Amino acid sequence: MSDQTDAVSDGDKRLFWACFIALIATAFGFIVRALVIDDWAAEFNLTETQKGEIFGVGLWPFAISIVLFSLIIDKIGYGRAMVFAFLCHVVSAVVTIRAQGYWDLWIGNFIVALGNGTVEAVINPVVATMFVRNKTKWLNILHAGWPGGLVLGGLLTIALGTDTSWQIKVGLIFIPVVAYAIMMFGRTFPVNERVAAGVSFKAMLAEVGLLGALVVNYLMFAEVSKVFGWSDMTMWALIAVSTLGFGAYVQSIGNLLFVFLLLIMLPLATTELGVDSWITALMGPAMEEIGLQAGWVLVYTSFVMMVLRFNAGPIVHRISPLGLLAVSSVIAAVGLVTLSSASGIMILVAATLYGLGKSFFWPTMLGVVAEQFPRGGALTLNAAGGVGMLGVGVVGAVFLGAIQDKQVSTDLASYDAANNTQLVEQYVTLDKESVLGAYTAVDPERVAAAPEKDQAAIEGIEAGAKKNALKTTAAFPVVMLFCYLLLILYFRSRGGYKAVELTSEST
Repeated sequence: MSDQTDAVSDGDKRLFWACFIALIATAFGFIVRALVIDDWAAEFNLTETQKGEIFGVGLWPFAISIVLFSLIIDKIGYGRAMVFAFLCHVVSAVVTIRAQGYWDLWIGNFIVALGNGTVEAVINPVVATMFVRNKTKWLNILHAGWPGGLVLGGLLTIALGTDTSWQIKVGLIFIPVVAYAIMMFGRTFPVNERVAAGVSFKAMLAEVGLLGALVVNYLMFAEVSKVFGWSDMTMWALIAVSTLGFGAYVQSIGNLLFVFLLLIMLPLATTELGVDSWITALMGPAMEEIGLQAGWVLVYTSFVMMVLRFNAGPIVHRISPLGLLAVSSVIAAVGLVTLSSASGIMILVAATLYGLGKSFFWPTMLGVVAEQFPRGGALTLNAAGGVGMLGVGVVGAVFLGAIQDKQVSTDLASYDAANNTQLVEQYVTLDKESVLGAYTAVDPERVAAAPEKDQAAIEGIEAGAKKNALKTTAAFPVVMLFCYLLLILYFRSRGGYKAVELTSEST
């Protein structure tokens, strides 16, 4: 694209960088949580699956706010929405810092997720509107703020050292939160592309339609039902009423291509955010062997992402968005498999592959949605992100924790059979419930009081389970590759991939 295409006023430039820093703030909360989760586990006696649930609640409420705000964002205004996001970030930090147990941590992470979703409900349509003819490039640059925040927040957290309390580390989020609040104060936000073209509110909803609403509602009510202990009958009744009501109003099943992209967001989000949530804990044993903190894996892969996203323009120009996503899926799968067995210097090689693979997933998918469904305005763009967050929050992060708990129990039983011990009977004693069903986990308190021989056996088995979780997750980018190849063939049958240009005549 020419420089004229990307030309914006000084005010718009300041607004873009304010959006960029707001995204950095969301990443700060994520990276700090990933780096202090083991401190929380030790202090509050959390199981691996409970850790996964805390990771999850830091993600899935994002979808509630991003979807709901997308429905009303053009009415209430972007500025008011950002005030709400700011309040969520401040309150969540205070609640988390003062936490006394699992549920305090859960609530604090729930609130920050609402704020994070509101941020993305604003910044994605704002940037897509400012750079209407170059959406994929600028959404990639915008989303360099996410890995940029992971790098900066990770470096600051690691620099504070293990002797610094986790409460101080959580407080680091105030740095970017205050910065974006100051930068956005008094800014004028652009009118959304859909609104400017005169596309009606109902026409926007029709792009999502009955099937899109079914995907969103199922994921949303599945998690809410688990949290509040609702029965399956209640959950399905709520899904049916909300989905059928939406479908009756819009009188559309939705754009089938859009629904297909929504479904792809499930494995995509688990591959990127689900693994990122767990990567510090998963790589802990291997990193300890070479004398480094596990957090460096996430910081390094995030640095790779940041550099690549800032330079997305030339890459997107040479290869179509779908081709880029297909290639990224292959690299991500290889990277995850390699990480699962890496040791020593090979950890750096494997982490580089994983970082290369995941770099373009999220923003390029948002770019495809923005380019193909401009009539959907903020809703289609943010529903894609919302479904991704819901999927990894409801299933993805918990799935990675459950893999470990199940693998540990199975391997301990094999160890008992081979060594005539009773480790399962003695230490696998915690009965828990998750979205994936009932399970029995290792009791950390019993392990802490166990003889050194038992502790060593359990720690070795847990280290193997962590690596097994990474290898299992490699199946997700393989599924994505198949989907992207189908999309490439679909667009090729229609003359090739082209962005849809929205004009007032197309309404």
